[in-house]
Amino acid sequence: MASSLTSSFQTSNLRSLFLGERNRICISSVHADRVGFLRKTVVCKESRIGKQPIEVPSNVTITLDGQGLKVKGPLGELSQSYPREVKVERDESGILRVSKAMETRRANQMHGLFRTLTDNMVVGVSKGFEKKLQLIGVGYRATVEGKDLVLNLGFSHPVRMAIPDGIKVKVDDNTRITVSGYDKCAIGQFAASVRRWRPPEPYKGKGVKYADEIVRRKEGKAGKKK
Repeated sequence: MASSLTSSFQTSNLRSLFLGERNRICISSVHADRVGFLRKTVVCKESRIGKQPIEVPSNVTITLDGQGLKVKGPLGELSQSYPREVKVERDESGILRVSKAMETRRANQMHGLFRTLTDNMVVGVSKGFEKKLQLIGVGYRATVEGKDLVLNLGFSHPVRMAIPDGIKVKVDDNTRITVSGYDKCAIGQFAASVRRWRPPEPYKGKGVKYADEIVRRKEGKAGKKK
């Protein structure tokens, strides 16, 4: 196998030398044993989101413990553990910075993600987040009974959903739901669970939709032409 490969390589070298002399082009020959591949180190660019600093308000307490972070504010307390690809540091001015601990593709992916999660924690315990939903349809209504959200969405029975701890639900005009709290992930998850019971349909727009959601409408089937 090796002898046939060497002979074919030498034949191609002789052919290239002949063509080079004929066309007056200088072609250098390389021995088969010296043929190799060049390896180039690829350096990942720093994330534009990940390199942005995070300002910590005066009413928020930050506790760093290795790869763990605890944030405590007037609205609540949150904690987050970080993978080994990223690290969190706090400078003398009190600003948090999330940076990469190594130059890998996964570290580049985790950089911007965990910077956003850290910023959401700081904003959540100090200012809070909210998500608004709207019920559209005849007879669709929502009420809050104790720690449960009761939805009438056209089923044969009302839908009862338990409100998680740390989340507040407010209903206005029986059709407008406001979900608020300090944990942005929990708020988005609960709002998505409410919407999942009756997603808006594209013909009449009936269902549960986000307040800022745009539902693309479809034209119904046309009647038979006479």
